[in-house]
Amino acid sequence: MSEVSYQEAEESSNTQNFRSGYVSIIGAPNVGKSTLLNTILGQKLAIVTPKPQTTRNQIRGIVTTDTHQMIFVDTPGLMDPKYLLQSEMVRTAYGAMRDADVTLLVVDVSRQNEAIETKIIEQLQKLKRIKKILVLNKVDLVDKPTLLPIIEGFHQQSVFDEIIPISAKTGDGIPFLLKHVTTFLPPGPLYFPEDQLSDLPERFFISETIREKVMLITKREVPYACAVVVEEFEKRKRKNSEDILYIRAIIYAEKQTQKQIIIGKGGNIIKRVGELARHDIQKFLDTHVFLELYVTVKTNWRRDTQKLKELGGFLD
Repeated sequence: MSEVSYQEAEESSNTQNFRSGYVSIIGAPNVGKSTLLNTILGQKLAIVTPKPQTTRNQIRGIVTTDTHQMIFVDTPGLMDPKYLLQSEMVRTAYGAMRDADVTLLVVDVSRQNEAIETKIIEQLQKLKRIKKILVLNKVDLVDKPTLLPIIEGFHQQSVFDEIIPISAKTGDGIPFLLKHVTTFLPPGPLYFPEDQLSDLPERFFISETIREKVMLITKREVPYACAVVVEEFEKRKRKNSEDILYIRAIIYAEKQTQKQIIIGKGGNIIKRVGELARHDIQKFLDTHVFLELYVTVKTNWRRDTQKLKELGGFLD
């Protein structure tokens, strides 16, 4: 056997023994999907706030071992949409569910969203080829005896291949969950390099980090009416010849009053947003960062198709 043909046979054999695939993480808003993704990765990739509807796009995180590659896809919380942005978020979530090899339906056992979960399960029942795992999250917040009727109720529906209680916050049950995910993956190739954590660009994570801080600091409608776009992203030399990453980002609001709230009295809110975001961005990129933030108004961007394309990355 020639060297080339031997290598081809060896690669073919390795591919046959290797398993890989996409694992969608779906559920109602604020059930802990992003926390679950971050815990699985061992690193903060998806932004997390106590507010629902924090996630707007698909966030892909990659876990690679010697035998498996799992591409986890965090999705926006499923809801009854009230405007165009929410409709696109729902479309994005259901799209990830349909394209997956394995779907994790995350349910908050401390406060169930039964109406939304019923709709999701109805959609899951139509997807015969996809392996389905029900992930009962936040078990650290309830007494164990209360879990039994919840598990039995879902078990009787005969929809899920596995039902697994976990706590995404503490990590309890995560190894057991991952063990079952790997058994459901089909044989497949190494889709991404072994050391790659995500396929999304750095600009995306920077804009998401800034938006997270706005959501954490502001209240009422303001967190949901803001979008962030990174306008400049380049390395520059400082006077001491050290490199620094210069980032200029624009925070968009829908109304002038929202802009004023984000800026704050004497600029105190936007300054705080910048400080918190810069700290996390430096940690994520492992480099010194100079972050410059501006706030402007783009009226009703959540309800306008063209503006959503510009700011939200939807409708592509």
